[in-house]
Amino acid sequence: MTVGPGVRVGQDSDASVIERSWDEPEAFAVLFDRHADSVHRYAARRLGTEVAEDLMAETFTTAFQQRFRYNTELADARPWLFGIATNLIGRHRRAEARLPSAARADGSQDPVADRVAAKVSAQAVRGELALAMARLPARHRDVLLLVAWADLGYEEVARALEVPVGTVRSRLHRARRKLRDALGGSDPTAFREESDDE
Repeated sequence: MTVGPGVRVGQDSDASVIERSWDEPEAFAVLFDRHADSVHRYAARRLGTEVAEDLMAETFTTAFQQRFRYNTELADARPWLFGIATNLIGRHRRAEARLPSAARADGSQDPVADRVAAKVSAQAVRGELALAMARLPARHRDVLLLVAWADLGYEEVARALEVPVGTVRSRLHRARRKLRDALGGSDPTAFREESDDE
């Protein structure tokens, strides 16, 4: 049984920590210690640092409440946690979109485009890429960012979003094609490609 990147050799898997937390709720803190930083970084890149702390906390609160439903045959809980975070990000964006622009914390007219533009890293193509990403359907953007920013593989993204692996592949393909088209044919994606046999 393989364990995730936050787990050292000899440590309990995430699944065993979650299972132990059923009887010892305080054991769940181990999962927080292992994965809170990566969930926070992902949330900060998606929504900004001012919202990331709250979203990270809500992710682990939700995970704790749903821990009895976790499939303990899956050693690594990262896809589950990133799935929860992605759902909360979507909920946050929908709620913010309903606010009049004057009521938004940052005063922006388009929260998705502004935040994506502000958070694309200095190593990535800026400007046009940010605008192109903001125009992607949320389901395509979620897959692209879970692969690129959360460093999840296709199987893990499928688990996180509760969709088949084929859906992940097709959404990622469409997202990359739309980005290439928007950028005049250049490929801006800076993440690894997985072979079809993975």
